[in-house]
Amino acid sequence: MEPTPDLIQPASDFIHFLNASPSPFHAVHEAVHRLEKEGFKKICEKDEWKLRKGGKYYFTRNGSSLVAFVVGKQYKPGNGFTMVGAHTDSPCLKVKPVSKKEQVGYLEVGVQFYGGGIWHTWFDRDLSIAGRVMIKRKNGTFHHTLVNINRPVLRVPTLAIHLDATANDAFKFNKETHMLPILATTAKSVLNHVPVDEKPTSDQTDKHHPALIHLLSKSMDVDANQIYDFELCLYDHQPATVGGAYDEFIFSARLDNLGMSYCSLMALIESSKDVSKESHVRLMVLFDNEEVGSTSAHGADSNLLPSTMERIVASTGDKSPKNIKATLDQSIHKSMFISADMAHAVHPNYSEKYEENHRPQMHKGTVIKVNANQRYATTAPTSLILREIAHQRNIPIQEFVVRNDSSCGSTIGPMLSAKLGIRTIDVGNPQLSMHSIREISGVDDVKNGVDLLRAFYELFPSMNDKVFVD
Repeated sequence: MEPTPDLIQPASDFIHFLNASPSPFHAVHEAVHRLEKEGFKKICEKDEWKLRKGGKYYFTRNGSSLVAFVVGKQYKPGNGFTMVGAHTDSPCLKVKPVSKKEQVGYLEVGVQFYGGGIWHTWFDRDLSIAGRVMIKRKNGTFHHTLVNINRPVLRVPTLAIHLDATANDAFKFNKETHMLPILATTAKSVLNHVPVDEKPTSDQTDKHHPALIHLLSKSMDVDANQIYDFELCLYDHQPATVGGAYDEFIFSARLDNLGMSYCSLMALIESSKDVSKESHVRLMVLFDNEEVGSTSAHGADSNLLPSTMERIVASTGDKSPKNIKATLDQSIHKSMFISADMAHAVHPNYSEKYEENHRPQMHKGTVIKVNANQRYATTAPTSLILREIAHQRNIPIQEFVVRNDSSCGSTIGPMLSAKLGIRTIDVGNPQLSMHSIREISGVDDVKNGVDLLRAFYELFPSMNDKVFVD
């Protein structure tokens, strides 16, 4: 049975989101476009905030993290926050600050490894480049500018099996010397010589091949001397698509964690249309740098979320509370945070790697993740709250625990739960091939994820009134 139109539409929209988001900067840009289309107003952290009840707002930090929120019409300082958080980054290769390399007739690009990718999957793929460039304008100002060289320009070739008879036994490689993407041959580079300014105002052509700088400048329609710095990700140029005999799978890069970023975003947008009876603030935050520990100015271990909550408490309504810290503390204990990060679906060829009673499957709902050692932040009360909310809307849900003889990943959940002292639950849609250059998830689970998070935004305040712990 093929997916019904109500399942296909969210999956098709998600695929558009994926293809528009080859880097965290592009993911935030695409999310902002959708928020503005739905009436969210841009605010800036460097400005004073004057928020109104019923207002819809967003801001970005570093261009790679995003906060969006809706203030309920019935909100007053001291009321709770209903929050969902995800992350925009995925494991990838990033261009080094000085990337110019040349060996035996080939121009190569030096790269750094970002996060914990399954790096052998990056060999023999058609790679492109996307990210942000700092551009100097004619008036002397510098501006963050997105770039996407939307065609295959790089490739990391494997060694022919004739020269490595052990290739099928154990594929081993040196990250520094064997995983250098090829940009061009020296011969073609000479024939297609890119003129370099004799008195350049930027030093980028000293650090990078002129051919690379030319590709960037041509893509952005700027002069090469306007490029002063950049942060560039390599990505698989093959677009995301629906696949499988019954069009039930999504094949794509960056499902972890654009999958839950999308669900978080669309749940907030869909739940923001009527907040006339809402007494909470509904908030979504998309962090950067989760894949490398979150310790950055725009990661989950920064002041981004606590600072935002404090400013909302202080800036909503006609006057600020007399004691903002005490009011925020009061709010926190009426609040809940969902850490939304993709989960592991059971693998048909490695089922022995999964705990026998906790084997999530695609199409059967978002997964609640539990770990006794607090690698996930789920507790009995937070699990109960979300399961009851799902039950009210007839939304499927699953549970996951790792085997005792297996290591366990972690998320932003425990970090933010400890930082804020807030009730937290870890959830995610099931997927296969996590951290590969091409991953697999289920078409049905896009709608399941959006529906669950929307229900959380809309039903948490009333459900919270029924749960008693402290």
